Amino acid sequence: MSALEVVVRALVTLVGFLVLPLIVGQTEHKVMAHMQGRLGPMYAGGFHGWAQLVADGVKFVQKEDVTPAAADRWVFRLAPAVALIPYLVAICVIPLGPHVVGAQVDAGALFVVAVAGVGILGTLMAGWASANKYSLLGAMRSAAQLLSYELPIVLSVASVALAAGTLSLGGIVGQWSPWWLLWQLPGAVCFLTAALAELQRPPFDMPVADSEIVFGAYTEYTGLRFAFFLLAEYAGIVVMSLFFTVLFLGGWRGPFADQLGVVWTLLKGLLVAVVIIWFRVAWPRMREDQLQRLAWVWLVPIALFQVALTGVGVVVRR
Repeated sequence: MSALEVVVRALVTLVGFLVLPLIVGQTEHKVMAHMQGRLGPMYAGGFHGWAQLVADGVKFVQKEDVTPAAADRWVFRLAPAVALIPYLVAICVIPLGPHVVGAQVDAGALFVVAVAGVGILGTLMAGWASANKYSLLGAMRSAAQLLSYELPIVLSVASVALAAGTLSLGGIVGQWSPWWLLWQLPGAVCFLTAALAELQRPPFDMPVADSEIVFGAYTEYTGLRFAFFLLAEYAGIVVMSLFFTVLFLGGWRGPFADQLGVVWTLLKGLLVAVVIIWFRVAWPRMREDQLQRLAWVWLVPIALFQVALTGVGVVVRR
């Protein structure tokens, strides 16, 4: 690979990483506006509220950047970047088309799981460095969720890798067939549920429960630093949606895949993102005990059953 090709791939990946979360953010405004009957996001700027996202960006830029006097300043300022960058690294190895990928990694599925889990360090750093008890409590809740829900994600990915016979994301798409929609359905449900919890999205948003701990680890953040955490949340939705698409929905597989492969991947990923947004509107927040019970009593056994079922299927197929 030439140096020019490396630079072009890096620039395209960076632009996509910056644009896709904004599209998901705009989609969330519109979906929630329709589902909740909120007219505000539908009027900003005229046609279908196209300027709502621009207005939000201007709002964050205008806000004062405040650092608490008792905060650990270097850790406090570094936390938003630590929360965001792992998703940039993860999206580099997710293939959007047959030959459209930032970097080829043989164990791409394992790489995405490992890198995406690093983002929680940004939340822990924010909670610890803020010198705020509510922020620290929110960070500890985030760590507890990560520890509980990482295992169902790993087991679900292991089931797909076992079925495909490879950890390569491109190889998984190549081995995918429509009947996987039934064969891997329990793993898909476990993965999507655990991904919601890892992203701290409703109904698993206890780390930012405003009625209990203000806004958790992000309570002391304002302006652009707070916007970075929001961007990290939407970037996480993009990464998990595309990852889910590659694992369980066939990625770029579809009519005219060679020409429209990227379109199919993005459309499927956007559909998964809309489902994630729908959960925010439709489901009430869970309690901590309910969250832990869901992980250890339901998701982990179901994911283990899925791995066993996949193993039996692979043996029978061979």
